Amino acid sequence: MNILVINCGSSSVKFQLIDSESEKRIAKGLCERIGIEGSRLIYTPAGGKKLTAEVKMADHREAIAVVLKALTDPQNGAVKDLSEIGAVGHRIVHGGENFSKATLITDEVKKAIADCSDLAPLHNPANLVGIEACEALMPSVPMVAVFDTAFHQTMPEESYLYAIPYRYYRDYRVRRYGFHGTSHEYVSSRAAVVLGRPLEELKLIVCHLGNGASISAVKYGKCVDTSMGLTPLEGLVMGTRSGDIDPAIVEFIANKEGKSAGEVLRMLNKESGVYGLSDGFSSDFRDLEDAYEAGNENAKRAMEVYIHSVIKYIGAYTAEMNGVDAICFTAGVGENSPIIRDRILHHLAYMHIVIDEVENHKRGEAVVISMPGPGPKVLVIPTNEELSIARQTFALVAGEKK
Repeated sequence: MNILVINCGSSSVKFQLIDSESEKRIAKGLCERIGIEGSRLIYTPAGGKKLTAEVKMADHREAIAVVLKALTDPQNGAVKDLSEIGAVGHRIVHGGENFSKATLITDEVKKAIADCSDLAPLHNPANLVGIEACEALMPSVPMVAVFDTAFHQTMPEESYLYAIPYRYYRDYRVRRYGFHGTSHEYVSSRAAVVLGRPLEELKLIVCHLGNGASISAVKYGKCVDTSMGLTPLEGLVMGTRSGDIDPAIVEFIANKEGKSAGEVLRMLNKESGVYGLSDGFSSDFRDLEDAYEAGNENAKRAMEVYIHSVIKYIGAYTAEMNGVDAICFTAGVGENSPIIRDRILHHLAYMHIVIDEVENHKRGEAVVISMPGPGPKVLVIPTNEELSIARQTFALVAGEKK
């Protein structure tokens, strides 16, 4: 069965077509600047060249129509017609407490996704638009929702509750939800395969380090804690997000500069993290690494605070799980930065971790980058959120057809 994976942002649609049997990607692409002048399609069929074309797309429905036309194009398409697409898996950012696994999309599910929009105002409404566009253009094809928050729903109360009046949880479900769940789930499962051990016997720490970043403690196959919270702002220092701060900072800066709480929160989301720490030098870790190596003080400051935040969470989750069998690095920075991995792991020498320098500089494959010894293994595992979504979509649709 061919599974179309759709990831709708506020002005973009990312997509992949995956053969569920071979798990090979048949095509991938991106519609960007939807509703904005200069909208375009970037499309790459398997084994073909990347194609880019300016295409007017006023809204997400038009963008989805462009995607389906590209996939069935006589010259560069991946399938002959839409009947070859067996199901569509939609990435949904926030499922609240309603969803702990993938689910077939119904009117009730769409309402539940809409009800979570105040928790993810930039993402859930766009996700819903993508669902409705696909439903209109592919009315007979099963639609499945796969939630970023679902994998973290196994956290116990002591991990997800905040120490504020309990009524805020009871009335408004204010709690830690966590994000990047499809990535954490995929990497956990892949780590077990690489290690040759059952997932149910492993204590893992998964470090999803990208422009957005999160760390999860995965104990015996279940998430028991994660760094992101009610929103993706909590946790690690990130590209432009502050991560953990004293909540009183919001009021303090608002009073000092005559700003609203919303304006301060925007600053914490868009102007902080390594971008803010580097005094506006860059939020791109590649730029920061180069400048750090050259001795740039702004880059050094940003990098050291960032690395410090990762080390703290690894230490905390090791203590929380009473030990760790493996530490996994994934996502853009986690997969591609031997310098950052080296700096983090240097601080974990007390855990008897010694880096294999040759393995640490490999890219694009799952590798163990620690030397044999009594300490936890350290792995680099390329994430594949789209494959995870396709797997969950296929499993659900195939199960329904039995």
